[in-house]
Amino acid sequence: MAQTLKINGTVHTVDVDDDTPLLWVLRDVLGMTGTKFGCGMALCGACTVHMNGVAIRSCVLPVSAAAQADITTIEAIGDTPAGKKIQEAWQALEVVQCGYCQSGQIMSASALLATNPAPSDSDIDNAMSGNICRCGTYVRIHAAIKQAAGQTPFVKVGA
Repeated sequence: MAQTLKINGTVHTVDVDDDTPLLWVLRDVLGMTGTKFGCGMALCGACTVHMNGVAIRSCVLPVSAAAQADITTIEAIGDTPAGKKIQEAWQALEVVQCGYCQSGQIMSASALLATNPAPSDSDIDNAMSGNICRCGTYVRIHAAIKQAAGQTPFVKVGA
């Protein structure tokens, strides 16, 4: 069945079953491979995208549920004010280790900053709690969110 989706400001029509997970439409049908498959059960956060500004897990969201929504993926998050700040802080603090989970981490962090520009430590912990990093970069992730929020001086690692 044809589904019409608005992704990163562009309208796409895709011919997929209504219950196809949005993740597979993004990756396999539209070729947007920045959003990652992790667990397939909404437990790890690798597949995080924004739906109407809210961080959601695309691996369990049927494409039919996204048909009337504005979807933003990692490919376009840098075009948003919060996403741009998060990406700059991620680079400055060299957050990434293996990088597999980072698109989901960035999407969750930018959704947090978009709604809460001055998050507390508890706010950050709550917003990021569903994102798993096997490399354990949690301290750098937390620091980058604080830096993007302007709560710590802007520091570039190695400078």
